[in-house]
Amino acid sequence: MPRARTASRSSKPSTIRKLTELAEPATLAKIAKITKLSELAELAELARLAKVERLARLAESAQGAAFDAQSYLDSAGPARRIVSYRRGAKVFAQGGPGDSVMYLQRGGIKISVLSRLGKEAVVAMLTPGDFFGEGALTGQPVRIVTATATMASTVLVIEKDAMVRLLHEQETFANRFIKYMLARNIRIEADLVDHLFNSSEKRLARTLLLLARYGQLDNPHNVLPTISQETLAEMIGTTRSRVNFFMNKFKKLGFIEYNGDLRINSSLLTVVLHD
Repeated sequence: MPRARTASRSSKPSTIRKLTELAEPATLAKIAKITKLSELAELAELARLAKVERLARLAESAQGAAFDAQSYLDSAGPARRIVSYRRGAKVFAQGGPGDSVMYLQRGGIKISVLSRLGKEAVVAMLTPGDFFGEGALTGQPVRIVTATATMASTVLVIEKDAMVRLLHEQETFANRFIKYMLARNIRIEADLVDHLFNSSEKRLARTLLLLARYGQLDNPHNVLPTISQETLAEMIGTTRSRVNFFMNKFKKLGFIEYNGDLRINSSLLTVVLHD
């Protein structure tokens, strides 16, 4: 492999010579037309070999600017892999090693915690576009929660060191990650207020609206896959019988509809807003 690399470099003398011409101010703008990271990386390397420092720096700068966070999250690569999980499979378990950060590409993930007495509490239901397992970045040696697939799901697993490096080197990605974490922190605070001050009926209505991503463009019909009443009970901190009672009530009032999937109507919002 090293020999092939050396041969490749020596086979491009004309390309290296032409780099000197690209160093002229009038032609440096040509680099802006290159959008593929592989081309930019190659150009930067060749520029260093030809000692065209100005062009090398520009190529390296453009390489960072061309980073596409979504493309990175949609594909496998060095220090990251895509893993598929069937419904009910554990992505990671409470007490397991915290050595990676995950990004949900497709499907759904339930985040739960198990008490010493064996009681489970659901703390979050994740949808595509969500990060999880970020505790690995804070020095947590083991997972403090369990992540379980609620349907067939695809997850991008990013190694801890690669994630740390990415956050330091790629501003676009770092901004996206920070924005997500801040939004989730606001959501957690709202959940806490909800549990402290609202009735179980209001908590259930709010949870259903959130699960259906009410008001968001990616789910205009407010439909979510069927979710068990046991899981809903664990999420809002009540019993299954109470959830069953309120679900039947919501259905009779036309707030929700069962038709294979669960449709959440906007009228359910009146339950949350009512004092």
